[in-house]
This record gives sequence, C-alpha cells and structure tokens, in this order.
Amino acid sequence: MSQEFTRGATLKDVAEKAGVSISTASRLLDDRHASKTTETARRVREAAALLGYRRDYAASSLRRTGTSTIGVLVPRLSDAVMGIFYEEIARECERRDLSALVATTGDDPHRLRLAAQSLLSRKVDGLVLTTARTDDDFIAELRSAGVPHVLALRTDGISPSATTDDELGGYLAIRHLADLGHRRVGIVAGPTYASSAAMRLAGARRGMLESGLDVDEELFAGNGFSVEAGEEAAGRLLGLPRPPTALFAFTDHSAIGAMTAAARRGLSTPGDVSIVGYNDIPLARHLPTSLSSVRVSLDLIAQGAVRLLLDAEEGSRVFPPTMIPRQSSARIRPV
Repeated sequence: MSQEFTRGATLKDVAEKAGVSISTASRLLDDRHASKTTETARRVREAAALLGYRRDYAASSLRRTGTSTIGVLVPRLSDAVMGIFYEEIARECERRDLSALVATTGDDPHRLRLAAQSLLSRKVDGLVLTTARTDDDFIAELRSAGVPHVLALRTDGISPSATTDDELGGYLAIRHLADLGHRRVGIVAGPTYASSAAMRLAGARRGMLESGLDVDEELFAGNGFSVEAGEEAAGRLLGLPRPPTALFAFTDHSAIGAMTAAARRGLSTPGDVSIVGYNDIPLARHLPTSLSSVRVSLDLIAQGAVRLLLDAEEGSRVFPPTMIPRQSSARIRPV
C-alpha cells in the first residue's frame, strides 16, 4: 500500500472516497454509530480503513462529547415560525431523552458565527441551522471542519437539510388566486439570501406563466419576512396606477403587514384585494379576517432535521406544503 494511503489521511479524504459529505463521514465514524450497518456506513468505514484514517479524538471532543444536547440556530424567536419550529425540535429531542439549546442570530452572518461558537463551546453533539444564507460561506466552513450539522427550512443544496417544497408552495398560492379569477397579482417577496424566498418566487413565477397572469416586474416588491417589510412592500404595490387585485406574501407576518397596508388605504380584504400568506401560523386562522395561507409542516421538518443529525441518515428531506383557503382570498369582483 502506498505511503499516500497510510499516513496523513483526513476526514475530507475519507468523505471524498466514500462519496459522502464530511459531516456524514464524521457521524458514521463516531463510536456512537458503530452499530450502523447501512451501505453508506460500510462505504465510509472501508474508505477509512483503506486510507489509514485515524480519528482525532482530541479535536473531535471540541465538538462531540456525548452531552446529549443539540444546538439550534434561528434568526429570532419573536418570529412565530421560528418559535414553533424550535418547540418542535425540543419536543423531538425530549422523545429521545435529549436536550436542545437555542441561540438567535438576527439573520446576521457575524452573529451567526458567534452564536455557533457559543453552542459548540458547550459541547453540543451537532447543530440544526435555520439560518443558511446564499451570500455567506459559513455552512461550507462547517462542512470543512467536519462539524455535524443539518439545515432546516432553508438549504444550500449541499449539506443535509429538512425543508418544505417552497417552489410548490409558491405555485399553489398563485394557482389559488388565479382560480379565483385574479389576473394581476402582486408579490410581497422575501430576502434574496434565503433559499426559501428564492424558491417561493420561482414557484410564483411558474404559476403566473401557467395561469396566463400578468408577469409585470412592477408587481414584485419587498425583501423581508416581517410585518413591517410586508406593509411597506404592499403599500408600494397598492399605490401603483394599476394596482394588483390580489397579493401573495411570502410569510404570514408579511401578509398581516399587507392587510394593514390595504386597510390604511381604505381597502377591504378580500373585497378590494385578496391576500395569501405562507406558513399557516396559528394566528392566521384567528384574525378578524382569517388569512388564507400555504401550510408548512413544521413538526415533520423538525423531526426530519433531528433524524438527519442524530441517526446519520443520508440526503435531505422535503415535505409537501398545502394551500389552506380562508376568508382573506375571494373571487375577484366583476367590473
């Protein structure tokens, strides 16, 4: 056997030879997964043996010391989606006799690194991140370091992830409004760095094209998920010379902001403008005008994320959304 294969092999070498991610190789070479007999586990162990890889237990102890705790990173807990998601993660951990620690990042890359380091310093067994950004390389850094992690709600297309089918969700929202007779639909979009927003936008565009709706760039506004961002973007759309008769907002919070913007202009929902949100948070059905929304299975996504992290499962999990019509969307008024 050549010197190349008997000395200096790294975890990255093992992962490349086995055809898996670095985090998957790290998990499967952990003693706690020694009983795994899957084809992937066999490949990883054979690659490690062939390359002469020796696990650096001193280094790995910085990340994994059997604390039976996972770290969860979210932008903010004041966001109902993130609060509910963390509760579902904690519930799944409790079923497994584990604990979950949460840290918030404000969706800021610098704060994300500080928060992740804080959790890793507490010897968590791995990270669940809802904070992946397409304009930041932090997730790639985790892969390179072999830190066990799973992405949730957003994805970078490489690391293991548990998400909903956001492209389908955007499509369903537009088709719902098109079926109600709306032809000029405004889009209250989300931040461009979030894969979830990008996929909802792609689905919305597909729905518009298939339904023969106006695809006018002036009908696309917004770059945030908050109530305030939704109100500002919807205000601009409703102030157009030819305003839309319906709005699709990329979160329920921004949809609530859109409803506020409509009310400030003396417009009724759904009489003057129909509005559809996304995620179907509990508040959506309890508003004075209940909000039509695309339902996301946060419980299934949380369970999928924990399984991917702790059970060394391969790949990613994508759960289908469901369109839930309520009072805020109605057939367009005849002219």
